[in-house]
Amino acid sequence: MHTKNQLRGMTLGFLAICGFSVTLPATKIAVEYLEPALVGPGRSLLAALPAVILLLWLRPALPAPRQWFSLFIVMLGVVLGFPWLTSLAMQSVNGAQGGIIVSVLPLFTAIAGAVIIGQRPSVGFWLMSFFGSSLVFIYLLIEGTGQSPGKFQNGELILLGASVLCAIGYAEGGRLSKEIGGVAVISWALVLSIPFSLIFSLASDAWSNRAISAPWQAWAGFIYISLISQWLAFIFWYKGLALGGIVRVSQIQLLQPFLTLLVSGILLNETIDMLMIFFAVAVVMSIIFSRKMSINVSQKNQN
Repeated sequence: MHTKNQLRGMTLGFLAICGFSVTLPATKIAVEYLEPALVGPGRSLLAALPAVILLLWLRPALPAPRQWFSLFIVMLGVVLGFPWLTSLAMQSVNGAQGGIIVSVLPLFTAIAGAVIIGQRPSVGFWLMSFFGSSLVFIYLLIEGTGQSPGKFQNGELILLGASVLCAIGYAEGGRLSKEIGGVAVISWALVLSIPFSLIFSLASDAWSNRAISAPWQAWAGFIYISLISQWLAFIFWYKGLALGGIVRVSQIQLLQPFLTLLVSGILLNETIDMLMIFFAVAVVMSIIFSRKMSINVSQKNQN
């Protein structure tokens, strides 16, 4: 049964990553015409609509007081922090390279999971995780994302900060999903974010003539990151983390930068070269080996 749950968790995690992999290219398209103050908080506000409808239909029990605190952490990490910061960053970073930068998420999530959940990966697992994450950093330094190779831009540093917030939200949401379910975690977090999203959106000049006259591609990108990236993919993701374990399932996200590169090539006409393919194969191998490494869970989390 344990192995079956792991397989289900890995499968759901992969489906979620497929959804997440389009996030940065879609955000890039959106912020070409829409202000980050609309694309960031606005996507959470739009995603809250189906979340409220689903909660009214399912009628789950209200979260306990301590669970509201966990939901607040999830909200800060994946509902408000990551969307807004990525919207700012994608004004100056292209979709493909942005996907590579946030590929440190599996490592950050594994660290957050080890601290929050009490999971204790083996030395071999950490080595493979650092190896996989190092590969994408090496690719980043070789290719270069700004004016010169090996030099980081402000947008890239913002993406790294966004990744830290997102990883904390992933880990806390994965822990909480074992108690109330992945659907409830992201749905309640979105509901909790409504006042903040409204304030930020209305206080800005996001609804300018430029936004109203934006082409359909920009609004399609906005709708995608709202309904898929911010809601549906998270339902799969948190369920996968709960079933397969945060530390282990998070390693699937090492595939995300290369899926993002593929999507960027299709949507943004960005070049996919043999160097990317080489690093993609190497990262996939690191995931395969990391799955074979043992992960211990503290006694308090084994129930």
